[in-house]
Amino acid sequence: MEIIKQFKALSDPTRLRLLFILEHFELNVNEIVSVVNMVQSGVSRHLKILLDAGLLVSRKDGSFIYYTTNKNGDNRKLIVLACRQLKDDPGLQEDLARTKQCIVMRKNKSRRFFRNAAPRWDRLKRKVLGDFNPNAVFERHLQDAAIIADLGCGTGEMLATLLGRGEKRLIGVDVSPEMLEQARLRLPESRNLELRIGELEHLPMCEQEVDAALMSMVLYHVSEPERAIREVYRVLSPGGVFLLVDFLKHNQEQIKDTIGGVWLGFSRQQISGWLDRTGFNLKHIESYPVEKKLTLTFYLAQK
Repeated sequence: MEIIKQFKALSDPTRLRLLFILEHFELNVNEIVSVVNMVQSGVSRHLKILLDAGLLVSRKDGSFIYYTTNKNGDNRKLIVLACRQLKDDPGLQEDLARTKQCIVMRKNKSRRFFRNAAPRWDRLKRKVLGDFNPNAVFERHLQDAAIIADLGCGTGEMLATLLGRGEKRLIGVDVSPEMLEQARLRLPESRNLELRIGELEHLPMCEQEVDAALMSMVLYHVSEPERAIREVYRVLSPGGVFLLVDFLKHNQEQIKDTIGGVWLGFSRQQISGWLDRTGFNLKHIESYPVEKKLTLTFYLAQK
């Protein structure tokens, strides 16, 4: 019986540690090894047992395999119950603190990339996009929004387009001071425009502050994409729209040398699953081929 396999998988202290960590974060094997301070072969053996029991799921991204708890299976309640019982354990809280350091290292890598790439970012994007302009895809869905947030606004290209479209109030958010400086150089002074520095996983915005939020080629830079999507949901007013454009999953690791990134794009199922679990109603999906044999996928979702 499947339940026996699941209980056996949970009967080991190391596997409980892994389950607890991976309930909070998606990590690759190297990151897990650094957190639990075990040899890789031992970690891989325990991960396989949890996978076979249906308690974890994995996905391949380039040369890495990432693991997280099963968020959709019939055993979801069992995972939640086990992690709830473990939440006050001091040793597991230390594991979480070390895991957060792994995530910080990911974020610092992205910040170093943009520190150097900011003055050249528009040219670097063109190498991948060619003549395709994702801003045009967004624009037709923003007509009725009075307050719009461009999350990961970069050099302010989309904000510059929207500034000429009536009396809309615009908020640009980016984690990179260098990118925001490029945006300030590009954008004119306007009482309808505000630029803010902050992480997409922890937006510097109030609840229900905007009518529309957009992310254009941003999510693949974010260490915790689902957390960023939950933040979008928080800052949108009821009925507000979320417009997302990002790369369809691919295996071209060399692209990171041009445009950086943490992830090699996302499958439609990944994005759809995150939107659904957050509470969004996914209204529309369409895809556009661009340069380098890559594909951009557009998602329109509503709160």
